[in-house]
Amino acid sequence: MRWGVTIHEAMRSDRRGFLLGAAGVGLAGLGGCATARPPAPPAKPAFRAVSPLAVVNARPERIMNITVCLRPFRPAGPRLDAETVGDKLVVHNYGHGGSGWSLSWGSAREILPKALSKGEKDIAVIGCGALGLTAAITLQRAGANVVIYAKERMHDSRSARATGVWSPDSRIAKADAVGPEFAALWERMTRTSFRTFHSYLGLPGAPIEWIDRYVLWDAPPSRRADPVGFAHLGSRVADLTPPMEALPPEAHPFAAQVVRRTSLPMFNIAGLGRALEAEFLMGGGRIEATEFHTPADLAKLKQKVVVNCTGYAARALWKDETLVPVRGQIAWLIPQPEVNYGIIHENVSMLGRRDGIVIQQTGPDEGWGYNDANEAPDRAEAEAAVAAIARAYRIAA
Repeated sequence: MRWGVTIHEAMRSDRRGFLLGAAGVGLAGLGGCATARPPAPPAKPAFRAVSPLAVVNARPERIMNITVCLRPFRPAGPRLDAETVGDKLVVHNYGHGGSGWSLSWGSAREILPKALSKGEKDIAVIGCGALGLTAAITLQRAGANVVIYAKERMHDSRSARATGVWSPDSRIAKADAVGPEFAALWERMTRTSFRTFHSYLGLPGAPIEWIDRYVLWDAPPSRRADPVGFAHLGSRVADLTPPMEALPPEAHPFAAQVVRRTSLPMFNIAGLGRALEAEFLMGGGRIEATEFHTPADLAKLKQKVVVNCTGYAARALWKDETLVPVRGQIAWLIPQPEVNYGIIHENVSMLGRRDGIVIQQTGPDEGWGYNDANEAPDRAEAEAAVAAIARAYRIAA
C-alpha cells in the first residue's frame, strides 16, 4: 500500500549522468587554403521525445473523496511463518508495510509450500485485500480448493486505499531488525511479483500499466532524512525499471529547476481488485462474509489449513504488537483520462489513475505517518497537498 517512490529512492536510482551536448567548429584545408566550416548543429538531447503532458486540474473543489490507509509495518519484515492453533495449521502472510501490492504475488509464492505441506487440498484464506486475493489465486493454481473468509470485500478493504504505484521496498522493514537472509528473500519476492503482474498488462480496464513518473526539485537534490531507519533495498532490483533521466525545461511543463523522469508499473486498483476477484471466483473459489475476533474463532472453519492475510487487522486479531501503523492519506480528484503520469513535488505524490487523480502528502522525511493510527480524514492536509501539485506547473490547468 506504499505510497509510492520517495525522493530519496529516486535519487538513489539516478545511476547515470545526462549530457546536453555541445556544438563545435571544425577547420579543413583544401588546396592550401583553410576555411571555417559553419557551426555544427547542436547534439540532440539524450532523452526520449515526449508528447505534451496534460496539466492536472488541481483545485480543492475537485476533491471527490479523502481516504486514509494504515500500512501494516513490522520492523522484522513481513510475517511468513506457520504455527498450529488447535487443529489448524495457520500460515501467516501479513506485515508488508507500504509494499503490500508490490510484493503480493512473491509473498504468496513464498508461503505456498507451507500451506500445502500437510497435503490438504481444502484451504481457507482470511482477508480479501491484495495479499488475500493473490494468495488465494496462487493456491488455486497449485490445485487447492480455496474459500476466502473476510469481513470486507476488496473494494472496502484497506488495500483499496493504496496509492497504487510499484514500490516493493516501501516501509518493508527496519535495516537493523532484519537478518542477513532478508535481502535475498525480499529480492526473490520482488522479482516474482514483477513477472506475475506483467501477465495482467493489456487486459480490459488496464488493471496494470506502465507510466512515466517525474521527480521535481526547486533546489539541488539532497538526501531525504530517514529517522526510522527503514531498509532500502531497491538497488538490488534496479534492472527492473529504467534509470532516472534528467530533462531540460523544453521537455516538460513543470516549474521546478530540476526534473528527472523514470518509468514504472502502476496499479489501477479498482480495476485490478475486480479482476482478481473475478479470476478467483471463476476458478471455483468462494468469498464468505465472516468476522474473526480471536484465533479461537478459527475452530468454526472446516478447513485444516488457514492462510492469515489480515494486514493491519492482525495487530488486534493475533495480538501482534510488533505491527506499527504507518498512516497515509489520499485526496482523490475527479479522474482526468489524459493525465497518465505521476509526479513528486514538495513532498507530495500525484498519480494519474483511471479511477481518479491520487494525491498524497509524503511528508518532509521518511518518518511521515509512522506510528500514527488515526484513520480520520484531514481536509486541511488534503487541500494543502492539492495546492502543492497545482504549484508544480508553469501554467495552470
